[in-house]
Amino acid sequence: MTVIAQQPRIRPSLLVGELIEPRVVQPSAGYSRGVTVTDLGLPRLRGTLAHAPAPVSDRPDDPRLVDRFGRVATDLRVSLTDRCNLRCTYCMPAKGLDWTPTQQLLTDDEIVRLVRIGVGQLGITVIRFTGGEPTLRKSLTAIVRRVAGLLPRPEISLTTNGIGLARQARALAAAGVDRLNVSLDTLIPKRFERITRRNRLTDVLDGMAAARAAGLTPVKVNAVLLRGVNDDEAVPLLRYCLGAGYELRFIEQMPLDAQHGWQRDEMITAAEILERLQTAFRLTPDPAERGGAPAERWLVDGGPETVGVIASVTRPFCGDCDRTRLTGDGQLRTCLFARGETDLRALLRGGASDDEIADVWRGAMWVKAAGHGIDEPGFLQPERPMSAIGG
Repeated sequence: MTVIAQQPRIRPSLLVGELIEPRVVQPSAGYSRGVTVTDLGLPRLRGTLAHAPAPVSDRPDDPRLVDRFGRVATDLRVSLTDRCNLRCTYCMPAKGLDWTPTQQLLTDDEIVRLVRIGVGQLGITVIRFTGGEPTLRKSLTAIVRRVAGLLPRPEISLTTNGIGLARQARALAAAGVDRLNVSLDTLIPKRFERITRRNRLTDVLDGMAAARAAGLTPVKVNAVLLRGVNDDEAVPLLRYCLGAGYELRFIEQMPLDAQHGWQRDEMITAAEILERLQTAFRLTPDPAERGGAPAERWLVDGGPETVGVIASVTRPFCGDCDRTRLTGDGQLRTCLFARGETDLRALLRGGASDDEIADVWRGAMWVKAAGHGIDEPGFLQPERPMSAIGG
């Protein structure tokens, strides 16, 4: 089995030297025997790094998912499928993508086993099921129920486009989902159809209402503003969410589209979002501790209602990241923007023990990069799009 190891990326204020060629290196402490580690040949560092990471071999004897920069991963994102019933313009082409063959996806038992290892041996406390669109997986409720039965019980959340929620919300709540996030970029039907290439806005709104009625609160709403498309809806979206009792979070568009067409100068930034909101609302920083949460939050007109902005590009929060990720086909990713993956599916299907899988997982997270590197000259968008990685 081959594990991809990455050189740590650095903040743009540091100098980047010459590229190095890929090479095979010795596995770090924490990798099982027989694991090959491949260095991707990312930029070497030139100059002085103020907080240089310790060598890989110096990983402490810590059962948690610690890395060389002092971060501890406690939040596991699990993609259940790369399939989706929308075709959002900033995510995939109109014709869709070549979906992962079913036999390559993790089975229900494999998913639950990896989650059990994460919770029982690695200190994972939060599980978020994602996709693609996770409600398209027929066994979603059964998987949730099994994960909710683990001890210690993790917090369970779901990221969804909302289309299937009207008929599934009550069952998901009964199975053990604690809260969810719903994607909603516009309140205008024609715009929704333009962005998603589907006429399903009513289904999404009905699904959100069903989730609220089922007790899956607070229902969090994720919105991406696109220049020249829906960038005039910051205020209307917030007004709608405040009135309905939803918690709105704007997300900067990230370079994760299948078409690799993302352009930074076309992105609506966090600063622009806040400027537009402040034309209608008084915003003050939320005094509550942010921790590893991706959203910066503001009190709206003094609170208690809040609005959040996830500024992954212009205000990166990599230094506080507490996430580890599993793709639908069983690849471990240390970062949403990672260029390499660790094949846990091969370990599962090759007869590895829970302890061996946990060791490989620890070793992979130990060499997690310092940051996503979007602002670096040599940044390369991940090969996989968001739908295949999992949000």
